[in-house]
Amino acid sequence: MMKIEKLPSGSYRIRKMYKGKTYTVVTDYKPTQKEALQLLAEKLDKAPAAKSEHLTFRSASEKYIEMKSNILSPRTIKEYTETPSRLSDSFNELLISDITQQDIQKEINTLAKTKSPKTVRNYHGFISAVISAFRPDMKIYTTLPQKRKSEPYIPSDDDVKRILDYAKGTAYEIPVALACYGLRRSEICALTIDDIEGDCISINKALVLDKDKNWVVKTTKTTASTRTIVIPSHIADLIRTQGYVYKGHPNSITDFLSATQKKLEIPHFSIHKLRHYFASKMSALNIPEENILQMGGWETDHVMKNVYRHAMADKNNEAQREAASKLSNVLFS
Repeated sequence: MMKIEKLPSGSYRIRKMYKGKTYTVVTDYKPTQKEALQLLAEKLDKAPAAKSEHLTFRSASEKYIEMKSNILSPRTIKEYTETPSRLSDSFNELLISDITQQDIQKEINTLAKTKSPKTVRNYHGFISAVISAFRPDMKIYTTLPQKRKSEPYIPSDDDVKRILDYAKGTAYEIPVALACYGLRRSEICALTIDDIEGDCISINKALVLDKDKNWVVKTTKTTASTRTIVIPSHIADLIRTQGYVYKGHPNSITDFLSATQKKLEIPHFSIHKLRHYFASKMSALNIPEENILQMGGWETDHVMKNVYRHAMADKNNEAQREAASKLSNVLFS
């Protein structure tokens, strides 16, 4: 059990027992539970790792995941647990103490033949983390496949309006509407009636798959994801009337959206793309960037600007046209 204690000096001490040893971190501020776990994770990373002379990469992976089990989210643990099975047997059976940069590069080159650059980078991140835990002095400098610039499809106003109209009166009316207000599917599925107050909705948890493929409720994706936003009053009233937000399987929302797009002959897009729509519309409506970040639960503007750069570009083009028109009136009228 982790403890956060205030010391007489005004500092805060975080303590946690792990494998019979107590780890302590002292801060000059009161950390949140998530911040405390992150600080402990960094402490564990610096702690001497178990002897690795006779550990294969596969065994080292299992020990690494076990070491991080109380810190990582269920979804991350699930992804980490599945990663070794996606690597080659020859790499998994290498002794962790014998792995060279050439071994890592060879494995990455093989993965790059069939996997996307993003997937390869994720696998490399796991490989690097495991090796660094048991061989902290090893420098890893792998050449990775170049990132591909994705061109995400952003639904149009007409697409969204037709889907919302089709969803009226179904179990998916509320989930689809909330997705249009920037909520992730995992956040929607974890909401309860207690999270609604007036026309405000508190987002503080998410429903995700754990390593055993069970759906579990956990804290939100990031600290910024925990937020309170305003939703249309008729949606809030609808939630109160039926007494819940959504009771079905998370994948059923995805299936409904896909079937609706097919029936209405709308280009296919995932439920997550409604977050793209949300950000683009907020930008087009001249909502300040900091408000868009807060409403959508983004921790920084990097992801938002990268994924939704098309909407930002359109807005910039409009501003430039307006400026050019004003200058034209001065010069040529």
